[in-house]
Amino acid sequence: MALDENIYQLRLEKLKQIEALGQPAYPTKFDFTHTLPQIWAEYDKPAEAMENPRVEVRVAGRIMAIRLMGKAGFAHLQQNGKQLQIYVKKDAVGEKGFELYKLLDLGDHVGVKGYLFRTRTGELSVHVEELTFLSKDLLPLPEKWHGLTDVELRYRQRYVDLFMNPEVREVFIQRSKLVQSLRRSLDARGFIEVETPMMQPIAGGAVARPFVTHHNTLDMDLFLRIAPELYLKRLVVGGLDRVYEINRNFRNEGISTRHNPEFTMLEFYQAYTDYRGVMDLTQQLIAQAAQDVTGGTVTKWGDSEIDWAEANWRRMTMREAIIHYWPETSGTKPALSDFASHDSVKSLVQRFNAGHAHVAYDPKEPAGKTIANLFEAAAESHLQQPTIIYEYPTAVSPLSKQKADEPDWTERWEIYAGQMEISNGFSELNDPVDQRRRFEGQLAERERGDDEAHQMDEDYIRALSYSMPPAGGVGIGIDRLCMLFTDSHTIRDVILFPLMRPEKTQEEPTEEK
Repeated sequence: MALDENIYQLRLEKLKQIEALGQPAYPTKFDFTHTLPQIWAEYDKPAEAMENPRVEVRVAGRIMAIRLMGKAGFAHLQQNGKQLQIYVKKDAVGEKGFELYKLLDLGDHVGVKGYLFRTRTGELSVHVEELTFLSKDLLPLPEKWHGLTDVELRYRQRYVDLFMNPEVREVFIQRSKLVQSLRRSLDARGFIEVETPMMQPIAGGAVARPFVTHHNTLDMDLFLRIAPELYLKRLVVGGLDRVYEINRNFRNEGISTRHNPEFTMLEFYQAYTDYRGVMDLTQQLIAQAAQDVTGGTVTKWGDSEIDWAEANWRRMTMREAIIHYWPETSGTKPALSDFASHDSVKSLVQRFNAGHAHVAYDPKEPAGKTIANLFEAAAESHLQQPTIIYEYPTAVSPLSKQKADEPDWTERWEIYAGQMEISNGFSELNDPVDQRRRFEGQLAERERGDDEAHQMDEDYIRALSYSMPPAGGVGIGIDRLCMLFTDSHTIRDVILFPLMRPEKTQEEPTEEK
């Protein structure tokens, strides 16, 4: 029998003994007067301030430390991220109460009734007069869970991770504050929160590979949404001028420190403005969120810091960024004219590859797609402080409005910080004829083998044909923004239950030699 199984059986026996003392094995409730955080907030005072009159309390929590000393003992209860010591004396709790105390283990939940006092060492504690059993931990708490090298075990057993590592709990408290801040800021500006379908007949609104599911009654395949964009813009057509959704998206892509197949986005759309209007608004939302989540504008990111104050943000076009960060090893910096044709872009790639790294070039691909790849190779790793990159190639922006004077470029931007993209926005394309032409171009890319290219959506074109006002739209990656605010360098650290490989239940058989 394995060690854990031995402990499991021993603790089941203890549970029977606890029941024999008259305590229910799994009671339904415990009437408390305070939470542990409330105790610390209200009564972290000198000893004399709690003596006359005594402060009577009823509190509950998980036992994180316990020690027995003859006819008395101490334990530490944990609840809502805070710990408080309790003092249990046989004379105070009685024979059965003390027998119960001796049957307790680390991880058990208990409730106590008593009064607050300070020990000789000055530690705020509860002098227990009544002890109530609430739940038995049948498995041993890990001794060295903090800093565990097998981080997959921490993600898989997040329920243990949360109560063993207070700093992990704090990350998710901050994540909640981030979502609250964004919601509060949008609500204050007259936006309406809505819900759109998560199962869609056409996977649209982004360039990504979807998950496929099947509806049995209708006998039809459906896609888990890769973005809510096309449905939110249908609502703008319908007269909801300011809408947003905090949504779960699903993309059938690889897993990395920055990618999880299931992730959270905020998307919002505002009528009668353009990409610059929503650019300014998004900058304000993120700067305010940094303040609300962290209490300031500067956050730690590895060995450096990120300053989210609006005055610190930088703005560059994609072409300006490539020129600015062009590596010295690749010779003379490009000029704007170098981005104008297939041949000049090909020459740029050859120059870049000769002195630096490898950017793929396919003459059959639109030049704009190659320029976007060149930007990623030349500039993205330099974007540590909040930076807005704007004017994206039309070839990689099938839903963005084109620039009036440069049809190969769109009124689109992305926000970068910590060397990764965290937000995307643009002037929405509201011309149904142009939108059909863009979808047809994406279909051609699909025929060339691009599984992530956008599909045709006839109903969306029909919606645009009913007239959509000028509008700007934005997507913000909640997970990545949370990473940056909490100095978490893998997306799994900010998702409570990230996708994991199936857990092995037994050792794989080895081949006999």
